[in-house]
Amino acid sequence: MDKKIEAIKGIIQDLLNHLEVKATISVSEGEENSVAIQLETDQPGVLIGYHGETLSAIQLIVLMTAYRKFGEWTRILVNVGDYRERRKEVLERMALAVAQRAKFSGQPQSLPPMSAFERRIIHLALTGDSELETASEGEGKDRHVVIKPK
Repeated sequence: MDKKIEAIKGIIQDLLNHLEVKATISVSEGEENSVAIQLETDQPGVLIGYHGETLSAIQLIVLMTAYRKFGEWTRILVNVGDYRERRKEVLERMALAVAQRAKFSGQPQSLPPMSAFERRIIHLALTGDSELETASEGEGKDRHVVIKPK
């Protein structure tokens, strides 16, 4: 795994050089045999983008490059500063607020379209609530979570 981590660090460094962004890179082994990449920079907005779209694109590029290099899929998570943690908190608060609305109205409530990573956070935030169920609906960029009372 150490060789893979070093190679992934080289991949992200090359990508940042092409983007002309200076960042401190920390690559480590994450949960479930994944690789966690932590970037610290004076320009976090450039790497995060609108609602994390640039960050997701960077993560995809690193994932695809690593797959081509190793011939096997490696779960990779790229984070800039504390963006992922802050986004998780926002999504969990949103899930709880919309869940309350679903309970009180008795009607299904739809959230805006989200990435698979963000939809997973919503589903996990509400798994302990026996009065509700969640489902992902839609296709592609329109895929979103619906929170329904049981």
